[in-house]
Amino acid sequence: METLEVAHLTKRFRGLSAIEDVSFAIRPGEILGYVGPNGAGKSTTVKIIAGLLEPSEGRVLFGGRSVLDDLPGFQRRLGYVPEEPNLYPFLSGRECLQLAGRLRGIPRPALELKIEEFLRLFSLWDDRDVAVSSYSKGMRQTILLSAALLHNPQVLVLDEPLSGLDANTMIAVRELLQGLAARGRAILYSSHVLDVMEKVCSHAWRCVRTGTPLSRPDVRQRDISGARPGRGGGH
Repeated sequence: METLEVAHLTKRFRGLSAIEDVSFAIRPGEILGYVGPNGAGKSTTVKIIAGLLEPSEGRVLFGGRSVLDDLPGFQRRLGYVPEEPNLYPFLSGRECLQLAGRLRGIPRPALELKIEEFLRLFSLWDDRDVAVSSYSKGMRQTILLSAALLHNPQVLVLDEPLSGLDANTMIAVRELLQGLAARGRAILYSSHVLDVMEKVCSHAWRCVRTGTPLSRPDVRQRDISGARPGRGGGH
């Protein structure tokens, strides 16, 4: 298992910094909470890690190598859940997962087993053949999370993953993420909801627009506000 590192990331749009000098690392078995208010630059950071944006400065490293040296190879080992659950509205939940799995090259028998496992886990089995246009936001969000996990990624990057979920599904997702971390996955959990992050993450990094404070407590001690300041960054 390899460490994901973000080294001095800066992203500028038309000369304005969205994020500036962001650095952190996620080791296998860790869930890093990337916390900050809406508009702080969390999604920008996440998109750079996922290879959807290029940084103005800095690098993303996996196993000590820049992910841009072999971006398709890194993305094969990455699971990514964007903030907005944009899916093909005319496909059913099962068809969305079948499409995602085939694009990942998962053999059909194994894919169908995984699809059933996730649809049952998130209580979507009875709605598996219903078009996602009729799904709630929370239902669409669990389809995205399932799609990100079908190929058993080593790194999982989540942008507001619990948005729209009901209480029971939130618990299922928390237990799933903690189980993945226990099996050595490196997980970035980006959110503005601090109380949920406390229950999920092993430590946290604060993203703010203008400063460089770092919060890295043991979240299991529920002491994010008492973390000592350090160097980081944000938008």
